[in-house]
Order: sequence, then structure tokens, then C-alpha cells
Amino acid sequence: MSSGKNVNNSALLSRDETVDFALRPINFNDYIGQKRVKENLQMMIEAAQKRNESVDHLLFYGQAGLGKTTLAMIVAKEMNAQIKVTSGPVLEKTGDLAAILSTLEEGDVLFIDEAHRINRTIEEMLYPAMESRKLHLIIGKGPAARMMTLDLPQFTLIAATTRVNLLSSPLRSRFGGIFRLDYYNQSDIEKIIKRSASILEMEIEPEAVEIIASASRFTPRIANRLLKRVRDLSQVNNQKNIDVNSAQKVLSMFEIDELGLEEHDRKLLRVIFEKFKGGPVGLSSLSAALGEDKGVIEEVYEPYLLKIGFLARSSQGRIITESAKQHIYKN
Repeated sequence: MSSGKNVNNSALLSRDETVDFALRPINFNDYIGQKRVKENLQMMIEAAQKRNESVDHLLFYGQAGLGKTTLAMIVAKEMNAQIKVTSGPVLEKTGDLAAILSTLEEGDVLFIDEAHRINRTIEEMLYPAMESRKLHLIIGKGPAARMMTLDLPQFTLIAATTRVNLLSSPLRSRFGGIFRLDYYNQSDIEKIIKRSASILEMEIEPEAVEIIASASRFTPRIANRLLKRVRDLSQVNNQKNIDVNSAQKVLSMFEIDELGLEEHDRKLLRVIFEKFKGGPVGLSSLSAALGEDKGVIEEVYEPYLLKIGFLARSSQGRIITESAKQHIYKN
């Protein structure tokens, strides 16, 4: 009996991954937003193709869900290149990176997600690989150890990170193109939702598009996630289209307000206001009061609250703004 459940869960996961893949843009024309980044990348790719070379190494940074991985996939497709994907936490030993680099073929793209989590030893192996396409390997140990150098083919390293400040200066300096992906505007998020709804073969009311977009935190990944949940509710209710009621119902079910704030966001703001008189409060004190890791507060909660002007930082700590007070105590 349990075996049947496992099969069903796997099937559901597989279908959800397939949907996510279907919603992902496959070329620059489909990729909505980030206009400046797209234009600069297209120029670099066209120039590299005219020289019959691989495009220079690229670094994408910005908050999660803004399209860094998608851009890497598009760059590879535009270059007619194979892409190999890994991440910083996976590269635990120099042998892990050496195994990947040694299998690269001419023109390949190597994509490293969460690049800020690459350890310094592996970083040092990347330097000659990026600069002169050399892979230096240490064979043996102790006095008998010797260095062997392998020539690598032309390749493009694309790294993505949410914490560019944690990348070492020597590594950052070796990228030929460094691009910051910013939050999207409301108009672009609405276009993304309409495109995704079309792919999902669902009609959607303009007012429902606005509601979902407003709660999407200016982030495509969140917009698509909310759209899929609204679609779920519509289908459960045997509706052939997505209307305002379905959109509002889903936000209520998941405790998401009209600005996209979730309960943990509102709790953070309430704690600053009620326990620390609105601030300023230091990150350590805030972490202890919330029972939350400091890294989660900095990387997950704060960026959007700072973006919409609900939170401010000073040399003494975090401060809740007047607009935030009005919002959380209105809801």
C-alpha cells in the first residue's frame, strides 16, 4: 500500500517539475523584464559568435527567483552549447570540480549555482581554469607529490549567487560580465502571469492578474507559484477560468496579504514595533526574539521589506517605518 503512495507522490512531483520547466522562458524574446541585462548579454553573445569563441565568463547576482538560472539556460541555448549544472555546496573537494572540468567539451557552459558557497580551495582551482583554461592537479602526497596540468577546451563559466558580497574579490574579478538582477515591476509581473496562464491553458481575468501580481513580491518564481495554486483551486471548483474570487481565496488560504506579506513577515514587523518600540534593534536581538537564524532574516525576510519601504537599516539596527505600522495594524 505504501509503495502505491510513493509512486503517486513521485508522479505528482514529476508533473509539478514538468510544469515549472514548461513555464520557463527558452529564449530572450520569451524572457520578460531585466531589459538592460538582456541587451548586454545579447551583445556579448553576438560578438563572441562573430569571433567563433565562447562568451566570456558571467556572474549573475540578485534575490532568489529573479531568473538567474533561466538566463544561464538561455545563454547556453543562444550559443548552441551544452550546459552542465552544479552548485557551490556540491563541490566539497577539489576532485569534485576536477571531475566536472575534465569532462567539458569545446564551447560548453558550466553553471554553478550558489557560488558564494564555494570553498576557497576550490576557488583557487577555478582561477587558472577561467583565465588560461588550465586544470592543475596534484598527484600523490608528501614528497612524492607532483603537479599535472591539463588543457581545457573553450568554455563559459556562469555563476549565480544571492550573496555577491561573499564572493572573494579575486573570483569576482575573473568574470567578464557581472549582472545584477533586480526586482521586477508590476507591469512585467503581470505579463509573466498572463504568459504562464496561457501555457497552462487557463483563461484569467485581468483583475485576477492584478491581484496575483500585487502579491508576488515583484518576483517571477513567486508569481508562477501563486498562479499554479489559484489554478488548482479553480480546477477543484470545476471552473474553466481564473477569476477574482479564486485569486483572493488562495491568498487568504495561504495567509498572504495584498502586498505579498506572509505571516512571518508580519511577525517580524510586529516584534520590532511591540518588543523594541519600532527600533532600532540589532540583528542578534531580532534573531533571538523571533527564534530565527540571522541568515534567514537577512536573506529571506529583509530584502523585500526594504524594497517596499517597510523596513530601514541604520548603524544601530533595524527600524520599522510608519507605512509598515499602518499596513500591519490595518490587516
